[in-house]
Amino acid sequence: MSTTIDDVLKSFKHSLTAERKKLILDAYEFAMEAHKGQKRRSGEYYIVHCLETAKILADIGMRSQTISAGLLHDVPEDTSITLVEIEKKFGKEVRKLVEGITKLGKIKLRGTKEEYLLENLRRMFLAMAADIRVMIIKLADRLHNMRTLEHNPPDKQIRIARETMEIFAPLADRLGIGELKNELEDLSFKYLEPEKYKEVNEMREKNYKEAKKCLDIATKEIKKELYAKGIKIIDIYGRSKSLYSLFLKLEKYEMDINRIYDLIALRIIVPEIADCYETLGLVHKKYRPMIGRIKDYISLPKPNGYQSLHTTIFGPEGRIIEVQIRTEKMHNEAEFGIASHWIYNDLKKKSWSDYFFKKGNALPEKELAWVKQLQDWQNELGNNDKEFMQGLKIDFFQHRIFAFTPLGDVIDLPEKATPVDFAYSIHTDIGNRISGAKVDRKIVPLDYQIRNGQVVEILTSKLERKPNRDWLESVKTSGARTHIKRQLKKYELI
Repeated sequence: MSTTIDDVLKSFKHSLTAERKKLILDAYEFAMEAHKGQKRRSGEYYIVHCLETAKILADIGMRSQTISAGLLHDVPEDTSITLVEIEKKFGKEVRKLVEGITKLGKIKLRGTKEEYLLENLRRMFLAMAADIRVMIIKLADRLHNMRTLEHNPPDKQIRIARETMEIFAPLADRLGIGELKNELEDLSFKYLEPEKYKEVNEMREKNYKEAKKCLDIATKEIKKELYAKGIKIIDIYGRSKSLYSLFLKLEKYEMDINRIYDLIALRIIVPEIADCYETLGLVHKKYRPMIGRIKDYISLPKPNGYQSLHTTIFGPEGRIIEVQIRTEKMHNEAEFGIASHWIYNDLKKKSWSDYFFKKGNALPEKELAWVKQLQDWQNELGNNDKEFMQGLKIDFFQHRIFAFTPLGDVIDLPEKATPVDFAYSIHTDIGNRISGAKVDRKIVPLDYQIRNGQVVEILTSKLERKPNRDWLESVKTSGARTHIKRQLKKYELI
């Protein structure tokens, strides 16, 4: 059954004031009239797509202006109605969001597919740097398009699925929106690797059915322990691993599902951080933990902001179960990423510009620093398309690690980054004067690959040093590579 406007309103996670409700309803009626008579390949009326996009935005905690823009996002492109008319009816803020989506939709296929991809990426990142909500609307739009992909010709299915897997899913991940990222990956996997998708799905279903009995027993027993200690449980439930992430793990272990320890997980949501650690102790008291499988992402969050305690236990009948423990705020951030911050700042009534351009506001600048970094980096590279693509895959879509300065500051780097990357990530002047490095207090070569959680100390000379041409072979970040090339030219070494 198709989503209705009532479903969108019911999913709204903020206080549904009369003003907000009117804005959303007006946008719906406007879009319905604008798209009147238009149908999609599926045979559904076009307004269904608008409603589904708006519902996804409401589900992840977006507010009335963004949801309204989601309802209107295809109006200027697919109807005779202009952006001026949208601004007159809904204001500058909604117009700006709709305009951002319209610009993304105007990419024309000229030249090679790679040129098309580059232009697509550039437009997306410019849109993100201007207003991250534009990209969130685009992700919601893409998710519904992926849910209805079967109505497209096979060649278009493959193209859209590949673009989704290579661009949109990683972007959702970088924004911390796990719920969107997992579904985008799974839907892409279904079209790109249909046989493997079927095989992994069957393996997961079979194993989850066998494990569910043990999961239910563990849930009941852990609940009992927590209640006895007076720890409030906001929610406790089991979940199975997403198909694509399971497939990636299976590939590492020769498709042996018995070697996957987080196939099933018990998720426990409690009120406070202190409750998380007390819950962890009680879980370990009840069930023996697996050595080396305890991860504290609360004290050391992942680069996209993810926080949780993870442990792996030998549950009932010796069944291996992963347990994830987090607060409700952490859970919302894990599921909805950057979008969750609108939920917690609803009562502050600040404008979008307040969040990004004034100090002391709650939208986390450090979690969006990579967007600004990406914009600066594009400006430096200019039209060097090859370097743009190469750096994009490493700097922004590769798995990330955290490393620390000796003072405890966190530096976010791609996997396999070196001390030279680390130095340039701190400051250009530090990179230009690097003479050596210590990792965990031991001297290491400058091509050493830093591991997650290590403490890195950069040794510097008083004066700027000539760079080593070999650094270009070992560094992983585009920023470091750009600065090294600049220094090599300065000293006429290239």
